[in-house]
Amino acid sequence: MQQIAVIGAGTMGNGIAHVFAQHNYKVNLIDVSAPALEKALGVIQKNLDRQVAKGSITETVKTETLQNITTYTSLADGVKNAALVVEAATENISLKLKIFAELDQHAPADAILATNTSSISITRIAAATKRPEKVIGMHFMNPVPVMKLVEIINGYATDAEVTKTIAGLTEKLEKVPCVVNDYPGFIANRILMPMINEAIYSLYEGVAGVQEIDTVMKLGMAHPMGPLQLADFIGLDVCLSILQVLHDGFGNPKYAPCPLLVNMVTAGYLGVKSGEGFYKYTAGSKDLVVSGRFK
Repeated sequence: MQQIAVIGAGTMGNGIAHVFAQHNYKVNLIDVSAPALEKALGVIQKNLDRQVAKGSITETVKTETLQNITTYTSLADGVKNAALVVEAATENISLKLKIFAELDQHAPADAILATNTSSISITRIAAATKRPEKVIGMHFMNPVPVMKLVEIINGYATDAEVTKTIAGLTEKLEKVPCVVNDYPGFIANRILMPMINEAIYSLYEGVAGVQEIDTVMKLGMAHPMGPLQLADFIGLDVCLSILQVLHDGFGNPKYAPCPLLVNMVTAGYLGVKSGEGFYKYTAGSKDLVVSGRFK
């Protein structure tokens, strides 16, 4: 399994491409947007430069990693020789179903089709193909080059050999595979998102301020990042989408998104990506400044 295709040149897609390429896999990075692909290569190079500066890789490894990546704007061309396809497009069920239907047409019959979805049903995605036994979840964590966990999710029809292959491949990437089953939110987000939602409710109800909530969780629970800062980092729109998947999937009101989260997403305050969420982000500054809306 040497030829890998990665669909989506955003934060997760370029990180996944980076990790595979650094471990000597040939990677076809696919996105409909040529500028997005160009930007992704720039991000990968910048991250590789950071690794070189830290002494974790050599200049030779950096050069070889970049040489291992080829970009495509055509999905059909990019996946035609792939042994594994990892889809890392936007967390949107309609888009993912469309992509997997196309993958089923254009990827080799024996190719494994993986999705980096953080919450959408693998079984539902697999149903868009004629090879559900070869569809699996491969949920990398952000930032991909740094985070060790890969949550591997079996769909209802996923073949045991496919799971074994992907777990072994994950270890070759020097990451730790954790195999879970296909229920809304899997494990990572089924536990994480209610915690983030409860933190937002605590702010919404005036129990404590942004900084206080995050400080309690960092110093009291040894979390490296508080839940509100983490929500900003993930993207408040992504958090909302995952909570909606949990709420729809279980029909349990405990997963209902906090009205404050809904309002912030509606107003375009999405966290780091928009420049403001629970905190205010200024280019070039690492200072953690609470948004003026919560002071």
